[in-house]
Amino acid sequence: MTPRTMSPASHSAIPHASLRALRAALVRDLGDGFAAVLQESGHAGGESVFASFAAWCGEHGQGSPEAMPYAAFQQAAARFFTESGWGTVTLTSLGDAAVALDSADWSEADPEAAMPYPSCYYSAGMLSDFFGHVADDVVGCIEVECRSHGAERCRFLLTSADVVSHVYQRLTEGVGYEEALQELA
Repeated sequence: MTPRTMSPASHSAIPHASLRALRAALVRDLGDGFAAVLQESGHAGGESVFASFAAWCGEHGQGSPEAMPYAAFQQAAARFFTESGWGTVTLTSLGDAAVALDSADWSEADPEAAMPYPSCYYSAGMLSDFFGHVADDVVGCIEVECRSHGAERCRFLLTSADVVSHVYQRLTEGVGYEEALQELA
């Protein structure tokens, strides 16, 4: 039996309200342990989202995502995430250290959650796996701005695990992510 390719819309089959409610329940029941659960769950779904993206690219005459020039890939990925309900997305290079994925309406974010820190962990896991398929390598993802934390947008940094580790460490020391990235330049 051949596995069925998911339609672009079906990979986001969990209603946004359900994903937000799941996060709230995990925060309530697990405290800070909720992050790892959501990130692992998101990472597990990244392959399916990428398969949907590859099918979407074929349907839109884009060819294989792995073979696209970088600029074409950025545009296709942004359009795919927007059309499939994740949110309006832009991808921007931040020097040589990272790529920022920004969205002012990211589906996992809940501006009313008043979280003490960025908390779209499901998305961070999914994006890590998704972009890892294109890079054919491990891609780290850390959310550094979040609408659930009061920011105007969600901003995910896509980069190496070493850079994620450095940025995370510096954030815990009170240094902004921009400065942490500049330290690596």
